Amino acid sequence: MKFINLGNHPVPAIGLGTYKLTGREAVNIISHALAIGYRHIDTAQLYENEKEVGQAIINSNVAREDIYLVTKIWPSNLHKDRFIPSVQESLRKLKTDYVDLLLIHWPHHYTPLEDYIPMLIQVKESGLAKDIGVSNFNITQLKKTIDAGAQIVTNQVEFHPWINQARLHHWMSQHNLPLTAYSPLGQGKLLNAKNLENLAAIYARTPAQIILRWMMQLPEILAIPRSSNRNRLAENLNIFDFSISEAHVQLINSWQLENHRMVGAQNGAKWD
Repeated sequence: MKFINLGNHPVPAIGLGTYKLTGREAVNIISHALAIGYRHIDTAQLYENEKEVGQAIINSNVAREDIYLVTKIWPSNLHKDRFIPSVQESLRKLKTDYVDLLLIHWPHHYTPLEDYIPMLIQVKESGLAKDIGVSNFNITQLKKTIDAGAQIVTNQVEFHPWINQARLHHWMSQHNLPLTAYSPLGQGKLLNAKNLENLAAIYARTPAQIILRWMMQLPEILAIPRSSNRNRLAENLNIFDFSISEAHVQLINSWQLENHRMVGAQNGAKWD
């Protein structure tokens, strides 16, 4: 496993995304993921599965301190009267006293960033979260967040071979801010692309393994692929015993497209 430092914590670069995993299936899949070695679990208030994530962690018998647990605050909870209570409710559902990382899920379109970043800082200072970060923030919003005094450790954004995040990634690298990639497999939509299948055949790997290995060879990137298939969960972890040639890394880089998102920008978020 590759580890990326977020703050002072070495975090597994491959984690488990849990979007759309709910109910008994979520508990079973997350418990299985922990059993086969996943130690980085990502959820959010929006996903409505924090309760299942918490139960899966308990069922797994993996020590809480060995799991890097991430959740996110939804924009409707960024108001002063709802921010801290919503975090406390998330912790109750997750059956834990703290999360390792708390993210702002999306920048709020109507509430000034300066109004809620101090509350994010307060959550860290109070011990409810060990580290803090953001998700779906553009460069301007990242600058404002840092200027407001928030020591954020990551920005979680959609990142895969069909979306051009080069400018954002470059800026983040310059500022020692790792990028966490959600939808790294393009929600499965790019796995049947002929050019990707051809590369996978060369390395005798699956298309998903090629994409995730490409990501691991880029600087300071974590990825949180989601799968409800147990075989694919194992495949997504099994990417550290081979490398892609630099020529093939550059080839995959060349597939990037402008404004080719699998997840629609919400709350008026812009990326430049």
